[in-house]
Amino acid sequence: MPMNPDGDKAVVLCQTDIDGGLRVALHGRWDIRALRERVCELLKRLRSVGNRDARWDLTQIKDIDAAGATLLWHAWQRSRPGQLALRTEDAAVFDSLAAIATGALDRSSRREPLRIAQLGLFGMRILSAGTDLVALLGTAAIDSVAMLYSPKDIPRREITAAIFRTGAQAVAISGLVGFLIGIVLCYLSGQQLRDIGAESYVVNLTGFAVFRELGPLLAAILNAGRSGSAMTAQIGVMRVTGELEAMAVLGISSVRRLVVPKLIGQVVALPLIVVWTDLTAIVGGLVGARLQLGISPADFLQGIIRAVPLANVLFGVGKGALFGATVALISCHFGFRIRPDSESLADGTTRAVVTGLTAVLVLDAALAMAFSHLGM
Repeated sequence: MPMNPDGDKAVVLCQTDIDGGLRVALHGRWDIRALRERVCELLKRLRSVGNRDARWDLTQIKDIDAAGATLLWHAWQRSRPGQLALRTEDAAVFDSLAAIATGALDRSSRREPLRIAQLGLFGMRILSAGTDLVALLGTAAIDSVAMLYSPKDIPRREITAAIFRTGAQAVAISGLVGFLIGIVLCYLSGQQLRDIGAESYVVNLTGFAVFRELGPLLAAILNAGRSGSAMTAQIGVMRVTGELEAMAVLGISSVRRLVVPKLIGQVVALPLIVVWTDLTAIVGGLVGARLQLGISPADFLQGIIRAVPLANVLFGVGKGALFGATVALISCHFGFRIRPDSESLADGTTRAVVTGLTAVLVLDAALAMAFSHLGM
C-alpha cells in the first residue's frame, strides 16, 4: 500500500488490485480542521475516482470526525458501499449516518400514507356529521307529524319564543346592516356606471343584488352568528347541568322540546327578516342614488319594480327559510355533541357558528349556480 507523502494532509489514492478491481485508499487526517478549506476539492476527487463497486479502504486514516464522515457519505450518495474497510473506532460514525438516512427515508415513505389517512379521517368526520344531521332532521320531521295528531303536545311557548328571538330581536341589527349595505353598494357601483354613462342601471344592479343575494345572505350570516350560537349554547348548558339527562328520565323528547321549536322558529322568522333586510337595503340604495347620482326616490322605486321580477324576490325569501332550517339543525347538532364541561361548551359553540356560516355560503353558491336563469 503506498504511503501518504503529505503526512497529515487528507489524500485519496487509487490503485488497481490483482483481480482488476478498483481500490480507493484514504490517508491523513479527515477532520474539520484539515478539511474546511478543501471540501469541494475532496468531494470532487472522491466522486471522480470512486464508484459503488470499488473497494474503499479507510484503515490508514489517522483521524476522522463527523465532518469527514459526512463528506464521504455525500460522495457515496448517502449509502454505504458494498466493500468498505474501517477501523473499529470509526464504525460508529458511519452507523449513525446510516441510521439518520434510514429514519429520513422512513419518514418520507410514511408521509404520503399519513396524509391519505388524515384525509380519510376528515372525510369520515364529514360523513358522520352529515349522517347525524339527516337523522336529527328525520327525528324532527317525525315528531312534527306526531304533534299534528296531538295538538296539545305542540310546544307553543317554545315556538313563539324562538320566533321572537330569531325575528323581533334581530330587527334592529339586520335593518342597520341592510341600510348601510344598500348605501355602500349604490355608491360603489354608481361611480363606475357614471364613468361609462350608464348610471341609470344602478337601479337594476341594486335591485337584483339585494333581493336575490345580499338580503338573504346578510340575514342568514347575522342569524348564524347571533341565533345559531345562542341555540348551541342553550343546549350545551343543559348538557353541562344535566337537564338533558333529566328530560330523558322523565320520558320527554329532547328533539320535540328543543329542536322542533327552534326549527319552526327559524323557518318562520328568517324569511321575514330577509324581507325586512331587503326593504332597508333598498332604502339605503335609494338614499345613495339620490346623493351620488341625483336619482329621485320615485324614479328609483319605479325602476326597481320594472327591473326586478317577482320570482327573484320570492327566490330570496325561500332561500331565507332554507338557510334558517340549516342553521337551526347545525346549531342543535353541535349542542347535543357538547360534553359536560365548560371547555367543550365554548369549543362547540365556535364550531357551530363556523360550520353554520360555511354551510350557508356553500348552499348559496349551489343555489346561485342551479337557478342562475331564474327570473332573468
